[in-house]
Amino acid sequence: MIVPLFLFVVSGAGVAVALLLPGWSDLLLFAVSCALASLILLIRAIVTRSIRSRWDVIGAERRARPGLFRRLLRPRWVVVDGSNVMHWKDGTPQIETLREVVQLLTALGYAPGVVFDANAGYKISGRYRHDWAFGKLLGLPEARIMVVPKGTPADPQILAAAGHLKARIVTNDRYRDWAVAHPEVNEPGQLIRGGYRDGVLWLDVDA
Repeated sequence: MIVPLFLFVVSGAGVAVALLLPGWSDLLLFAVSCALASLILLIRAIVTRSIRSRWDVIGAERRARPGLFRRLLRPRWVVVDGSNVMHWKDGTPQIETLREVVQLLTALGYAPGVVFDANAGYKISGRYRHDWAFGKLLGLPEARIMVVPKGTPADPQILAAAGHLKARIVTNDRYRDWAVAHPEVNEPGQLIRGGYRDGVLWLDVDA
């Protein structure tokens, strides 16, 4: 910033000389042009210095609190027990029920992933459905859907996924058969219950 300031001072002095001394009027146009150019450089240097100072402050905050920004960028994952949730309305398996739950979770700021039993497709449409098919029905990327292989229970996959993502689980199941291996299911708030009251969806997200 010193160089642009020096040029501005010198140019300003040139303008003053051209205005005050007889016979130096030819210098005026050149001096004014130089003064304007140096003023632009000076303003640019001040703005750049201000921006750099701000980023230095942000960098210091990041170094002082290294986990804060990572937490802000980390999705609020939640694992949805698809085969359980799709029965919430009238006890009948419906993809619309599950879609409404996914949409509500998304609106609440969660990033839902859904795990299904292998027979979930047969229950809603009479045929097997792959991950991508359920993703299309729910408006979710295929990477957020898991249809477990035939003969494999979905519960261990749901619990493992929740543990890996440090996520809560949306279900009305209590996972009592898996509580020894996954004691976290007994922690308050780990399982998000839900259902319908007078046709209106509710989720116990504050538990």
